[in-house]
Amino acid sequence: MKIFSNRAPLILASGSPRRRSYLEDLGVNFTVCPVSIDETPFSGEDGGEFVVRMAREKAAVAGENHCNSWIIAGDTVVCLDGRILGKPVDQEDAVSMLMSLSGREHTVQTGLCLMNAGKKLIRSCSVKTEVLFAGFDMSTARAYAGTGEWTDKAGAYGIQGKGAFLVRAVKGSYTNVVGMPLHELVEMLIKNNVIEPRRLY
Repeated sequence: MKIFSNRAPLILASGSPRRRSYLEDLGVNFTVCPVSIDETPFSGEDGGEFVVRMAREKAAVAGENHCNSWIIAGDTVVCLDGRILGKPVDQEDAVSMLMSLSGREHTVQTGLCLMNAGKKLIRSCSVKTEVLFAGFDMSTARAYAGTGEWTDKAGAYGIQGKGAFLVRAVKGSYTNVVGMPLHELVEMLIKNNVIEPRRLY
């Protein structure tokens, strides 16, 4: 059963199946419109600044062809010792990332952007979650990387899938680690009259 109903057209500027699934679970109607932009961090740009910039740029690209709709865009990165870990380029890169995270705490940061080009409105925020990995050896990292689950995932793991066994503790939003901080997203959509709780009677 749906929890929310739309008050306005909504477009998800992402091809992420995880973000799509979250919106579907809420009962929100939306159109998927993935965009491609340069995702290279600026020199000296920290994780929070980077993900907000990426989310805003993705929303702006999607808004060029959908000026009368609300656009939701997001970007997620893993940060370790102030360094941004993006998506692995191949399996060996995934193994290297996993070993750098083994037994250590890292942060997951997601930038969210809600934009309506026609109304000239833009709202954005960033959400940070601390994640502690269990310690594991190279053989475990290679075995996990062999599943291919690291593909298209910042930090080379999926907490919502097989990679859950890597995680010892989470401090903050779990859904943020998956890639879509739901509390902040729903709050943003309600405040801007994009969705509302479904009326049962």
